[in-house]
Amino acid sequence: MKNKIILLAVLVSTIGISYSQVKEKMNVLGQNKHPNIIYILADDMGIGDIGVYGQTKIQTPNIDQMAFNGMKFTQHYSGAAVCAPSRSTLMTGQHTGHTPIRGNKEASNGQEGQVPLPKDALTLAEILKDKGYTTGMFGKWGLGFGEGDPNNQGFDEFYGYNCQKLAHRYYPPYLNHNQKRDSLKGNDGINTVVYSQDKIQEYTLKFLDENKNKSFFAYVPLALPHTELISPKDSIFAMYDGKFEEIPYTEDNKYTSDYGPNMVWYEYSSVEKPRATYATMVSRIDAYVGQIINKVHELGIADNTIIMFASDNGPTQEGGANPDFFNSTSGFRGYKRDLYEGGIRAPFIVVWPNKIKEGSVTNHVSAFWDIVPTITEIVDAEVPENIDGISLVPTLLNKNSQKEHDYLYWEFNIRQGRKAVRMGPWKGVWYNINNKNKQGELELYNLLSDEAETTNVSAKYPEITAKIKQIMIKESEASKLFPFE
Repeated sequence: MKNKIILLAVLVSTIGISYSQVKEKMNVLGQNKHPNIIYILADDMGIGDIGVYGQTKIQTPNIDQMAFNGMKFTQHYSGAAVCAPSRSTLMTGQHTGHTPIRGNKEASNGQEGQVPLPKDALTLAEILKDKGYTTGMFGKWGLGFGEGDPNNQGFDEFYGYNCQKLAHRYYPPYLNHNQKRDSLKGNDGINTVVYSQDKIQEYTLKFLDENKNKSFFAYVPLALPHTELISPKDSIFAMYDGKFEEIPYTEDNKYTSDYGPNMVWYEYSSVEKPRATYATMVSRIDAYVGQIINKVHELGIADNTIIMFASDNGPTQEGGANPDFFNSTSGFRGYKRDLYEGGIRAPFIVVWPNKIKEGSVTNHVSAFWDIVPTITEIVDAEVPENIDGISLVPTLLNKNSQKEHDYLYWEFNIRQGRKAVRMGPWKGVWYNINNKNKQGELELYNLLSDEAETTNVSAKYPEITAKIKQIMIKESEASKLFPFE
């Protein structure tokens, strides 16, 4: 897609549009038994990066309008604190003590990509495909080639990045289109011609066009705003250029190499204006969301389309990103890779015209692994066995029958081992579990009175602390690929 089509007009195009005010064309088939489903996933976007969650420096009018037209969740959690396991929980409905992929681990034997999702994993795409849905995935996969490839995990069409290390670059030499490589002409490691996310968006919109008369599932895991920080110098960048005081992020920084003859593909480029560039990347997400919303209206299918928006984990501090400047965590403690709220509390907005009350807000505690049972109930599919999620349909439809989680669980086997549990108002966080020299202690926080997790009350509530520790032991099933010693 040409950069010039991503214009400010697109960015603000849906402000003031209400789904109930738009006269929709009849579907060519007259009806669809099941609704279309579009799930948009940002990458490393903090909950505080969105206007309706408190952002003041970055404009996100289209995502904000989604909240005005649908339901905003205030206590939704990502599947993990980094990319691949978060996506694994989303696809399987299992938390990180059960889901097959529990970390960002590279494939063995020098193969491209990450450790593959096993072929016997039952994914959301496979469930929907069995119900007659046409399925498409456009963006960053990160769950492996071979048996883990999107085409082998239920997706009819895939366009984007399979390898998430290649997704560190927005001007890569190629993207994956099903089982082939689509060369991006001009992106040779020196020249930067085709902005990958624009190209991915082109395929996303094309998929909606081609499947407007079918029941479809479009999974859109954007690469943005994951570092590297880089953007075309277009109308969106012009909104922020010169707006902030900047400290250039140079090639002298760790894990940084610029485009040129000696570029390292999986590292990040330097950036002269990191704050303006980050803001541009977030607003670019918003522009894409606006295009998708406009497209479903243009095609006359908005009344029969569910659109969901979330982020895979908290904001990063890498590559020149500055989440503190933008209050990207909305005041929560921690960042990407943390199991404090700032690392896993996620935005979640759902629009379902004539089903979800416009402008509704819920504080129901939910997580990525709830998406599988939610969608299976919506499409009247059999709920998979051995999942950890609970359907959110009662909340979405404002019914009084919503079941609550007894607890939510996360584990992360890097950095000496980390675990967390959310149980009612209580949050248990345990770091350095496997540190043989000095094991960490389980911290306990009351999120009702201390959402910022500033005061550890484990000594004051030993029974609750002990119960959470037992949950952490119970919920962690052994994994050969991701051992938690």
